[in-house]
Amino acid sequence: MTTLRIIWAIFTRTWRKVVRRPVVLLLSFVQPMIWMLLFGFLFHRFGGDVLAEGLSYLDFLLPGVCAMTVLFGASQAGIGFIRDIQTGFLGRILATPASHQWLLIGTLAADVSRLLLQATVVGVVGTALGARMQPALWSMIPAVICLTLFGAAYACVSSSIAVHTRSQESMAAFVHIVNLPLFFTSTALVPAKLMPGWLEQIAIWNPFSLVVNTLREALLFGTASPAISTVGPLLVLTILLFFITAATMKKVT
Repeated sequence: MTTLRIIWAIFTRTWRKVVRRPVVLLLSFVQPMIWMLLFGFLFHRFGGDVLAEGLSYLDFLLPGVCAMTVLFGASQAGIGFIRDIQTGFLGRILATPASHQWLLIGTLAADVSRLLLQATVVGVVGTALGARMQPALWSMIPAVICLTLFGAAYACVSSSIAVHTRSQESMAAFVHIVNLPLFFTSTALVPAKLMPGWLEQIAIWNPFSLVVNTLREALLFGTASPAISTVGPLLVLTILLFFITAATMKKVT
């Protein structure tokens, strides 16, 4: 019970910080909206033999933008740790009997739940703009799990960098240097079959493509790939990155 209370306390504290800064939360929707409006309508003629029959480019794009919302949001998860280090909060709480893993779980749970909520809002707005979705509950479950695991894994990477560098400049460099290559070498914007051969191979092995493809199948066709080939790799990656980040947090004084 004590463990759950600590995790819940960290979870609610992280959410309160978000609620107290609503402008930041609202601004986080600007980029997905721009991508949908610009790319969705700029390439509205993109289709025909390239996409599945009956799909518009906005239909194809929306799942990628929803996943992008999680990607870009998770990359900034470490900023909160930098503030906590600078104020001395993180050092004080790690000096208590509370496990640093509990702290990390509470923070990740708050960040990922917020990102899933943002992705849902983006999906609703995209549908209002004309995207046609045909989701099925049974196919959405593994898709949401994949989004959750990827968000947690990428938030771990961001948090680990933040705790190690303790610098917002380093976080800004991470966001700009890693996010766009990860995004553009995925299937978020175009199918892998349209890419040059070398880029197609990168997209196939890009974990973000796995998330995008799983979400796209669930939203557009109501289908789901086998969990062992989607949830499995992301679960292993998330567990690995979680323990690496937890070990990094031990060095905070």
